[in-house]
Amino acid sequence: MVSSTEYGSHTWELLLKVDHQYEDVEKEFLLNVTGDLHVGGLMLKLVEKIKRAQDWSDYAFWWEQKKCWLLKTHWTLDKCGVQADANLIFTTQHKMLRLRLPSMKTVRLKVSFSSMVFRAVSDICKMLNIRRSEELSLLRQSEGTLKKKKKKDKNSKEPATEDILNLCNSPVSSGLPANPGLYSKTMTPVYDPVSGSPASSTITWFSDGSSTEQNCSILALSHPNCSPETLAEMYQPRTLADKAKLNAGWLDSSRSLMEQGVLEEDQLLLRFKYYTFFDLNPKYDAVRINQIYEQARWAILLEEIDCTEEEMLIFAALQAQYHVSKLSLSSETQDSTCESEVDEVEAALSNLEVTLEGGNKSKILEDITDIPKLADNLKLVRPKKLALKAIKTYWFIFRDTSISYFKNKESAQGEPVEKLNLKGCEVVPDVNVAAKKFGIKLLIPVADGMNEVYLRCDNEDQYARWMAACVLASKGRTMADSSYQPEVQKILSFLQMKNWTTCSQTAPEPENVDMKPECFVSPRYTKKFKSKQLTARILEAHQNVSQMSLVEAKLRFIQAWQSLPEFGLSYYIVRFKGSKKDDVLGVSYNRLIRIDMATGDPITTWRFSNMKQWNVNWEIRQVAIEFDQNVSIAFTCLSADCKIIHEYIGGYIFLSTRSKDHNETLDEELFHKLTGGQE
Repeated sequence: MVSSTEYGSHTWELLLKVDHQYEDVEKEFLLNVTGDLHVGGLMLKLVEKIKRAQDWSDYAFWWEQKKCWLLKTHWTLDKCGVQADANLIFTTQHKMLRLRLPSMKTVRLKVSFSSMVFRAVSDICKMLNIRRSEELSLLRQSEGTLKKKKKKDKNSKEPATEDILNLCNSPVSSGLPANPGLYSKTMTPVYDPVSGSPASSTITWFSDGSSTEQNCSILALSHPNCSPETLAEMYQPRTLADKAKLNAGWLDSSRSLMEQGVLEEDQLLLRFKYYTFFDLNPKYDAVRINQIYEQARWAILLEEIDCTEEEMLIFAALQAQYHVSKLSLSSETQDSTCESEVDEVEAALSNLEVTLEGGNKSKILEDITDIPKLADNLKLVRPKKLALKAIKTYWFIFRDTSISYFKNKESAQGEPVEKLNLKGCEVVPDVNVAAKKFGIKLLIPVADGMNEVYLRCDNEDQYARWMAACVLASKGRTMADSSYQPEVQKILSFLQMKNWTTCSQTAPEPENVDMKPECFVSPRYTKKFKSKQLTARILEAHQNVSQMSLVEAKLRFIQAWQSLPEFGLSYYIVRFKGSKKDDVLGVSYNRLIRIDMATGDPITTWRFSNMKQWNVNWEIRQVAIEFDQNVSIAFTCLSADCKIIHEYIGGYIFLSTRSKDHNETLDEELFHKLTGGQE
């Protein structure tokens, strides 16, 4: 007879690798273990074997073959599935990472490579003094957007050393817990009204070090625009397919950096992923406002979003505010009191908030007995195939969320020529203030696509009232909504910025201003105008914004960006079920848009408010969505993983649940329920 102990032992050998900096200590250790040994016990045995006294609390096991962390230290090796062939690396959870911010500034900081990306981004934002971290995420730059840059680099000499901001000594980056009172509403609202940078009393909530104070101030400041040569070398999307490449590299928020192949010292992009900027407050959000402004500015300069020549000049004038204000503003204006600056900024902010959805629905005031209406003579323009556009004046009545039009005012008591229901439609401005053109393009969903209708208004006031009504109606709201009047005012203020011919001030002569206009507009307009012409036009447009503080100019820039028809759309190339050709899917904060890839024209719009459910078939990577009235769609994503679109939809729905009335702690579990999926 052979005893069980002699016949076979329960112990087996496991080779462990240790990621440490000691040259005189081995990096591989062979331990005898049993299947019922828990992960914490394995750590203890390994540390005892290393025989080095140091803080090992940030270390954990990374399983190389399965690409996962063993973070549940109470689990046994058997429960984890670890066997003798497992390649386990004992390494730090927090590692150095380079992040390129929306301002194109690169920061180097220590980030958790074992936490889910959603949590890691939250920690990063605390280090950078950015509230509302749920609006941001990490993006891996896709290969397609790097090709142009690589070709340029081949002909260039040694690249200049990049100016990197080192934040590796901040408390969160060292793996220490963040200050629980970080975003408390009781913190002192002090900031510099001219630069927008936070004052020291605000900074003390984020760190005790003077270096952090200086770094946060740098991130709240706008830096000089890059040279036209640098701009020309950067990736500029020309087509919708090119724009789809920009959104292909979003990381999965429900997995860690290490699980997604990110290595120490890699560079990622930190970007605002969701275009719903909730509760923007200049008193606390100096860095956040500047980074949103910078993301908008680069989107304009690199033509990631289309705008008209008139709009481009407004964007250029707002960018030039800091540059020109040094010449045009007196020292008395520069030294204006903090209170008046705060009032101006908050006035601009109240206009800005109109465009943001996600507020408290209980504040919407509806009077059922007296819904306001609009009634005016407008021109109706219907594009006809193989013929000129037909333009005719009708009597229009806007009531609830519908427009009815009649041959004339007298026939308004009878049946209308046509009634247009605007709920779920696309509303596109068609405005040229200099040419006195005030048009509204409506793309109304019908069974076989989109029905195009153009309305022409006579003046700014009429346009603002009708445009605001159309925008609200597209979201299912009426003019009784509390946001109608602020929306009208927002549109009027934007038109006023465009109408620089009415300004009483005299623009400085281009010869007297030392500025490079090519730095303020996209390359397309640099080719169209000579330098002096461009300078003169920017200075002319600048007259209407010259009295703004720098923070207000940034807020107006963001507001103007939000007014563009393509604002907030992230594009993906998809193949719809039953279709034989590829289409582009635009994902926005409140809707999905199917777009013709060849022409760029919208085909159909589906609003999230009408969505009943959505799910993903992970085997065939297909997203299926059900809407009201028995409408259902299904598609596969060709330009990115379908998980990215799934997360976008769930993320926007999650963000719509935020409320100012609640405390600012996020329901992280709900976010992962809506975005995680079950692969």
